[in-house]
Amino acid sequence: MKTINLNIAIRYCQLDELTGADLELIDHAMKATDNAYAEYSHFYVGAALRLANGRIVIGANQENAAFPSGLCAERTAVFSAQANFPDQSIESLALVACNDNGLIDNPVTPCGACRQVLLGVEERYAHPMRVLMYGKSGVYIVDSVKDLLPLSFVDSSMK
Repeated sequence: MKTINLNIAIRYCQLDELTGADLELIDHAMKATDNAYAEYSHFYVGAALRLANGRIVIGANQENAAFPSGLCAERTAVFSAQANFPDQSIESLALVACNDNGLIDNPVTPCGACRQVLLGVEERYAHPMRVLMYGKSGVYIVDSVKDLLPLSFVDSSMK
């Protein structure tokens, strides 16, 4: 038996350490939380992504009384971007979440289903996607979705 060690790089920083472009993306994600429909969880998530052409697309979580019918902020943004700009890769994605008390303290991370979708998009365009996960205490940054989903299942896994 052998052990496989995985090296995953997650940077942690404060807002004042980010570039202007990253701050702009986080600001768009913050504003997108206003578009969330979270009547059941009261957990409002906003996502903003920057495409290769510089355009910013936002998304917000949408809940439904039939719980499996809702959709996370990340996937609403990604699916909107792919439907409207199918030839553009996603350069960066920012996530922000709040509850009834305001912005959450710790950085919000994508759920497993969103990680799988984000990785599929990264693979589709053969281009890494930076992910910025905001919380009042700081921001997690990964340079590739692969760092969020090691030992992943992608198209090439079926060959």
